Amino acid sequence: MIPAAFDYAAPTTVDEALALLAEHGEDAKLIAGGQSLLPVLRLRLNAPEFVIDLGRIDALRGVRDDGGALVVGAMTTHATVATDPLIAQHAALVSKAVRTVADAQVRNRGTFGGALAHADPAGDVGAPALALGAQFVIAEQGGGRRTVDAGDFFVDLFETAIGEDELLTEIRIPKHTGWGAHYEKFVRIAQQWSIVAVAATVRAEGGTIAEARVALTNMGATPLRATAVEELLRGRPATEDAIRDAVSSVADGTSPPADLNGDADYRRHLARVLTRRAVLTAATG
Repeated sequence: MIPAAFDYAAPTTVDEALALLAEHGEDAKLIAGGQSLLPVLRLRLNAPEFVIDLGRIDALRGVRDDGGALVVGAMTTHATVATDPLIAQHAALVSKAVRTVADAQVRNRGTFGGALAHADPAGDVGAPALALGAQFVIAEQGGGRRTVDAGDFFVDLFETAIGEDELLTEIRIPKHTGWGAHYEKFVRIAQQWSIVAVAATVRAEGGTIAEARVALTNMGATPLRATAVEELLRGRPATEDAIRDAVSSVADGTSPPADLNGDADYRRHLARVLTRRAVLTAATG
């Protein structure tokens, strides 16, 4: 199907993009890599009158070291994030998760910030960002910037803390240098959205789990942080039996979807199995 007609602009600065958002209001849509918006437009599930293309804003691309954190521009492609040496060294969980996103063509077009702003609960970038305690820098009208913690960024299904007249500019990821990491994703066919996935990063000392961060993909309307499980893992030996016991409650209180890929109970079972695998791999390499 062909999208409905719309007007188009490609600003070269954040301020220009914000001015266009203010001018066109709810009739406007931002497009980053287009991997989420274009299918929606083609199916006419959304018909904006004005599309603002962020692809020419060079300031929104790239990865840089900012002391205790890495800063990823919102328009940085998945492929760049997946292969960046700073990400691999200091935020290995993000590097490993992004490598599972769709296929090479999508990773080369889709953007890290665009996927996070789209906030699909089955997407593979939200849980790693949540597990690592990422912060999201949002540009406001008038030139201001505000920073939102990952725990407050994901609000509901396809809904984030970004206002209709605002723009995500960068993601700050605290360094987890030396932590083991693994993203365990379950799908029925290659390149599918996650039926369930688990992001885990672990700091182990002498065969014992000193710290752990765990987050779940597609177990609710937003990515979910398993803080209770993280506490249970602290101080446990990095063995399969000890980890299995600690993560047995990981699905408690979750509200996974039920669809053709599986019902809610099936997904809760998967969450327990995948969490055990993810944590064990992260802890032992």
